[in-house]
Amino acid sequence: MVRAQGGRIKALLLALLIGLVPTAAGGAAELDRLAPGLADAGTAAVAEVIDGDTVMLADGREVRFVGIQAPKLPLGRRNFPEWPLAPEARAAVVELIGGRSVAVRPGETAQDRHGRVLAHLFRADDGLWVQGEMLRRGLARVYTFPDNRRLAAEMMAAEADARAARRGIWALDHYRVRDAATLPDEADTEGTFQVVRGTVREVAEARGTTYLNFGPDWRTDFTATLDAAARRQFRAAGLDPAALSGREVLLRGWIRSRNGPMIELTHPEQITADPALVRAGKEDQ
Repeated sequence: MVRAQGGRIKALLLALLIGLVPTAAGGAAELDRLAPGLADAGTAAVAEVIDGDTVMLADGREVRFVGIQAPKLPLGRRNFPEWPLAPEARAAVVELIGGRSVAVRPGETAQDRHGRVLAHLFRADDGLWVQGEMLRRGLARVYTFPDNRRLAAEMMAAEADARAARRGIWALDHYRVRDAATLPDEADTEGTFQVVRGTVREVAEARGTTYLNFGPDWRTDFTATLDAAARRQFRAAGLDPAALSGREVLLRGWIRSRNGPMIELTHPEQITADPALVRAGKEDQ
């Protein structure tokens, strides 16, 4: 009973802390600064908030917030556990844009295989960038794809600000930045999306694949991989994977089990060696 009460108290305190995070000022400036590089898909009212990163518009379009991943609700899926702070993330979207008009700015790939519009959303009345605000509140993580990478740098900066302040999900052990050195001992991470921090011990190539090894034994230690397509993406961005040897990095992706835990890097936004982004919140972990 004591443990259950403690959990409820912690959840209430987190909800209060999230509610105390001020909405970012200068919304109109965000729209003017960020939206010109994006396609314009018009303006519509938000008719329903499905979860922390998906809404239904009054014109019938379902919009998935491109570039971020909020804590997930089951939404009718069998045996799908609710992620911590998922209700709070949905409530934040309701607060931010529920019933309000939003400017829809699609990503590079404008629709997913489910028919949802993939877009950045800005409040029509004051220009507030919804993705940025969810990241600043610590109610989402940056979640980019090879074909949807715009505004990644701005999103990473907003996420780092929340991590440094331990807002929202970053105050919970469930979402903690994982240590590459101890990741092989954490069996619960397989098949999950994680943010991982570690130092690249060695960069190697074999059979057309580049391996970033984070430990002395590639058979068991954490590794990140790049195939030929990913290397082309890295080179186009002016990044050389070999230059990461000996560098402390922050990377993100889905954990697979292949000679130990592994993340497949498909585009350069999945990894950064920028000290400000890598170390944000590290001293508190």
